[in-house]
Amino acid sequence: MASQDTTPGSGSADPDDRVTVGVLSFHNSKESKAILNAVEALGHGTEWLREENVVFRIEGDVASLEPDVDVVANRLLLSNTDQPTEEQGIARTLAALRPMLNPPDATARAAHKTAAAAVLSATSGTGAEAANGTVRLPRTLLALSGDRLNRLREEFGPEAVYKTAIGTHGGGAWKVDTNETLTAKVGRRRAFLQELVGREGEERPRDLRVYVVGGEVVGAMYRVAAEGDWRTNVARGGAVEDATEDLPSDAKRQALRSAEVVGLDYAGVDLIEGDDGWYVLEVNPTAGFKGLYRATGRSPAPHIAKLAIEHAGGTVDDDRVRELSATLDDSTPSCKPTPESEAFDEPVVLGFTERVVVSGTSGTRTVVGKSDTGAARTSIDLQLAAEIGAGPIHTVSRVRSGTSKRSRSRPVVDLVVGIAGTQHTVEANVEDRSHMTHSLLLGRDVLRHYHLDISRRVDDTSVREEEPTEE
Repeated sequence: MASQDTTPGSGSADPDDRVTVGVLSFHNSKESKAILNAVEALGHGTEWLREENVVFRIEGDVASLEPDVDVVANRLLLSNTDQPTEEQGIARTLAALRPMLNPPDATARAAHKTAAAAVLSATSGTGAEAANGTVRLPRTLLALSGDRLNRLREEFGPEAVYKTAIGTHGGGAWKVDTNETLTAKVGRRRAFLQELVGREGEERPRDLRVYVVGGEVVGAMYRVAAEGDWRTNVARGGAVEDATEDLPSDAKRQALRSAEVVGLDYAGVDLIEGDDGWYVLEVNPTAGFKGLYRATGRSPAPHIAKLAIEHAGGTVDDDRVRELSATLDDSTPSCKPTPESEAFDEPVVLGFTERVVVSGTSGTRTVVGKSDTGAARTSIDLQLAAEIGAGPIHTVSRVRSGTSKRSRSRPVVDLVVGIAGTQHTVEANVEDRSHMTHSLLLGRDVLRHYHLDISRRVDDTSVREEEPTEE
């Protein structure tokens, strides 16, 4: 087993059974922190496997890994990275040397919605079949050709859900009329259609998140869409309520089966109830803890820590796991590595005006956008939004002019913005910009990823405009 500090703590294990758990995560998520803190509280060693400290070597016929760990919990967010293949390669490299929970192939399968659906479809069924170990899925259509997608879209009735195959926090998901023209891709990502499932007469959409760890349900919650939105994601303002004790047996069975079939050791399984029963929507390999903890008072982190420790041959006090699950300790772990130098990757420089690729559900355009650090949110011209199918509207924002005390309402839509090969899905204001020079205004939601050089322009236009600022 890996060497480590053996200083005893409140949850100290027998020194002979102590192991070191590594959490593979390049981002600073609360979930990664909570898992590491839970491992330490259970008396075992921790390493946060990050860009600052991971070294892989081959010398002769021996491969080695630094830091040395006994087991790896995979928390790479493939849906949020511009280089998923690169990060998959890192995960596969580590998995060749150490046992890994949420193996790389299973994580990639789950992160791609139609890939997961394809695997789950082998167990799908209806009626008596669905009650005997199979998984029920909404009708789904992935067509790689836009022409084929538009010829087949009417199979779904008047409305359907249109999603990018890879997405997170509800980004890249739209409710569309099936008489609209759609594209097979939104930006660089494939898109597909899915049946709009729900209960007749339901005023606010509701779904169910079931958190599965090691083949057991550790918590479940209902998520109710925010007023004016149809998506239930907590990141988008959805309300939550505890569903753990009264979890419908069919939903529980399908959640457990889904995690097993996709091959995940821990997962957040999303289901929705139709008039004829429950349907599995997605299986999330890196589902968040915040909403579940708010709803249930239970954190999955100690259960994931226990699973990793025992997978490496360590021992855990089950009473201590239950005790720790009543809190969500997402403070910075003691094992977070410190960079050896101040060197860092320079963000891309963005000019005062830049060529930007904007994408919606029915098209893509290249336009010149103007940067405005005074605007919290990106804004797109009404006509341009209509041309690319940006929408439908899912909420309304309040904005005010810099010289006026009066505020105005603006519809807000999802917009995919591409700059220098990088894509961002943002919630953009829609406004009539026909009287302005630029049809796209880049707000801080995009600009925060870049350095801004206001002296650089991609065109010769220099017109003073009075832009609104979001309240």
